This record gives sequence, C-alpha cells and structure tokens, in this order.
Amino acid sequence: MPQSDAQFDQVLFQNSFVEELSGEISADTKPRQVPGYCYSQVKPTPVCEPRLLAWSEELAAFLGLSRPPEQGPAVDALAGNLVTDSMKPFAARYGGHQFGNWAGQLGDGRAISLGEITAGDGATWEIQLKGAGPTPYSRRADGRAVLRSSVREFLCSEAMHALGVPTTRALSLVSTGDLVVRDMFYNGNPQPEPGAIVARVAPTFVRFGNFQMMTAANELDNLRALADYIIRHFYPELGQPSATVYVQWFEEVCRRTAVMVAHWMSVGFVHGVMNTDNMSILGLTIDYGPYGWLEPYDPTWTPNTTDFSHHRYAFAQQPQVALWNLVQLGRALTPLVPDIAKLNQALEHYRATFTATQQEMMRRKLGLTSVTQPEDDALLEDMHQALTTSEMDMTLFFRQLSHLAPALHASALDEEPLFRELIEKASYIPEPTAIHEAMMAWLRRYTQRLRQETASGETIQKGMLAANPKYVLRNYLAQEAIEAAESGDLSKLKRLMEVLKNPFAEQPEHNDLAAKRPEWARFKPGSATLSCSS
Repeated sequence: MPQSDAQFDQVLFQNSFVEELSGEISADTKPRQVPGYCYSQVKPTPVCEPRLLAWSEELAAFLGLSRPPEQGPAVDALAGNLVTDSMKPFAARYGGHQFGNWAGQLGDGRAISLGEITAGDGATWEIQLKGAGPTPYSRRADGRAVLRSSVREFLCSEAMHALGVPTTRALSLVSTGDLVVRDMFYNGNPQPEPGAIVARVAPTFVRFGNFQMMTAANELDNLRALADYIIRHFYPELGQPSATVYVQWFEEVCRRTAVMVAHWMSVGFVHGVMNTDNMSILGLTIDYGPYGWLEPYDPTWTPNTTDFSHHRYAFAQQPQVALWNLVQLGRALTPLVPDIAKLNQALEHYRATFTATQQEMMRRKLGLTSVTQPEDDALLEDMHQALTTSEMDMTLFFRQLSHLAPALHASALDEEPLFRELIEKASYIPEPTAIHEAMMAWLRRYTQRLRQETASGETIQKGMLAANPKYVLRNYLAQEAIEAAESGDLSKLKRLMEVLKNPFAEQPEHNDLAAKRPEWARFKPGSATLSCSS
C-alpha cells in the first residue's frame, strides 16, 4: 500500500530485487570478484553526524513522505546509520564498457539500495544511498561521496525532471560530518573534503552493464532471471517473457534510450561519461557526474577532463554513443534471442525514433509547428553551424528567439536590429563582427520560414517559451552553491532548488541565474571542467 505522509524511518520497504534474484549474504565488504550473483547484501557504514541539507518536497509528496527534522531517526536512515527491519540493503553487481573498453566487474561501489517503497501511483520506487560506504564492488575506493559531487547530483536530478527529461530522481542530501579525501583531477593533489550522501530514487537502477556482466561471465541462468525480472516488473505490458518478448523489450529499451538522448540534445545537456554501466535499462538519465550545458554552443565540447584526449562523450557524439551502447546490450542478450537479426532491427528502431523525436523537439523550439516545408531540414541542419560559429549560448539563444518570435512573425518589419540584439545577448563574441554573418543569414532564412506559420505570433511564442527553458543548472551556478554549502551557507543551494523547479517560468527576480557564463568561470575547476571524481 502507498505510504501516507510518513517519516522515512517509518516506511515499509519491499525487496523484490533481493527476493527474486540470486545474491550473496555476507558482511565482508572487502573488494573482490563476486561470481554467480546479481548482488551482494551489504549494510551502509555509519557516518559521524548526519544532517539534512536539502529535501525534494515534490518527490517526497509523490512518495508519501514528510520532510524530516534536520537531525533524527529519519535522517539517520537517509544516511545509512539506521537500517530498519523491512530494509534489505544491497549493492548490485554489473560490468561495463568504460570509454569503449571492457572493464570487467564494476558494480555499486559507493551506492547501496535499501529496497523499494510504494508511491501514490501504486508503483514501487527503489531508494538508493550514494556515498553510503564500501561494498565488495568498491575496488580501490572508499565507497564515500563528497559534498561537491553530491550537491551536483541532487540538484541536477531534480532540475532535469523539471525540464521534462527522463531521469532518476533525488530525495535528499545529507551531510555526514566526516571528511573524504579526493584528488579532484587525478593530478596528485588529494584534499580532504566534507562528505555527503544523496538518496537517489528510480523504479530500478539496473543498467546495461548488469546484463553484460552475466553474459561475460557465462552466467546465463542469472541473465535470464534478470531479464525476466525487469520485464515482469517494468515492462509488464509485453506479456510473459519469451524469445519474442525479449526482442520486443529490447526494442522498447532502444526507443526509450532514443527519446532520452533526444531530450539531452534539445536542452544542450552533455552527460560526460556515457559508459555502458551508466545507461539505465529504463531509458532514464542516471549517474550525474561530470555533466554540463553548452555555453557556448560547441558540438565537440565535453566537460569531462578524463575525456579531453578523445572527446568520445562530447555533445554531438551522444546519439552515436548511445547506439554503440545499445549494440553492446544487444550482444549481451544474444543468449536469450536465437535470431540476432531481430536485435539488429531493434537498433534501427533507435535510429528512427531518435531522428523523429529530435526533429520534433527542434521544430517546437523554433516555433515551426505547421506542416513541414521543403526547406525545413536544411534550416535545422544549418542552424548548428551558425550557433557554433557565433559561439551562441544555446539556452539564451532559444529563449531570446522565443521572445522575438511575435515581432519576427509580423510582416513589413526591419528585423536586422532584432538579430543584432539577439546576438549581443546570447553570443560569447558580442561585438559586431564578420564572424556573425552566418548567424545573420540563418536568422533571415528562419524569419522567412516563421512567417509561413498560420498561427498568431503570440501563440507561436507561447509554444516556444514552453519548449525553451530560461534556467538550466549551469556548472558555475552549481559550483557557487557548492562553495557556499561547504562554508555552511545553504542559501544559494536553496535558491537554485526553487528556481530550477520552474525552468520555463520567467521569474524575473532571478534573472542573474539566466545570464551567460561569466569570464571568471571559463576555466575555473568545477565551473567549466570536471572529472569523473566530480
């Protein structure tokens, strides 16, 4: 039954993953290989002084939870200090390709799931504590998380949800009172930092890598059991698992993944580390690490310093990388599907879904909602180069264009001053220069096309403002909130939380949070570049 305004420590947990799949029961958290199992039952390691820093009121209401006091039993449970009778904590075993190379067994090295609770919609949602201590899958790490990365994960999970992007969620952010040593850029400069734990929420945190691990280890019974579990619980509309249903399921995973990546591309989001172990089997954005938003627009940009040599996970690479990752998942499912050609057909479904979804989203962003015109494909294609050449801030460009739409839609208007004003507000090269000629030419073509729309300028603008956010979680804003929180000031964190709940609303009192990235943030660690440790 759904909870009703309960404190977190009073919630009744279910444990389908533990009860329906094979796992080891051991108190040993020593890093090791764990053959033959889907998970290890392991308890969180207590922390010194847990204290609630942030709480998602919207997610909590959906889950039937009430906000706890800053300290107490509920926060103890959110920090892993209290394990209630109905919880059966576990760390999942999975493998994965990291930067294109098979890494073998990985697993939940610093995340421990407590079980599932039933939300108001009757569905179960898994609660996972990230930074809760060592597990058998921690390898050479300590299983902890620092405040800096935890603030970023908490804020971005909820910000992406508000943007309409398929994502995992975050319920709470708790400081631990302990220090954690981290070498932020792996350059031989480790520093003690305040620790924290995020309570992450999703129907399941199973990834592509869970299936890869089973096939790589030739654990085909576990592979089938895991696939059947996912289908029964999260794809029940497909029917009882069978060779045919496995194909239909893989096709649906391809479709959901395509929709997710199309959403990323529509808002200028760069995940930063699209390893197969960071790909959700439900098509949700998962594992917020070295992410970022385009500022300025650059298809080759990645925020991840670990990826600077190859730019494998750069913005424009994301659609192709997602396909590559799906190919690896398909290979892992071949023991369940005799006809491999059918898996390949599902991959074509990814391509078609991504193309159609991205085109629809970009047309909405531009206010082109009527019948497609012959010039539309070229207009959309040429837009990317114009944005790149003029170093446009993607978020600002589309938001400003939305405000100009009624004027541009009107005929007999000298639009050139409006174009120059747009460039001045959105470009990181604000001075009038020949470098903006491509953008000026594109804007003229766009205006001619916009005037073919039969809707009123006000109607067009309304649709564009609903498709083009004013506020996104820019890295420099997150870094400012992190630095303030590290000194005990939560005001910037709370302000960002509130503003990002309504990213499409004007909220004029917060205009400073919708500004171009300041020059000081261009190269500042955490404000521009991050690592997998971030």
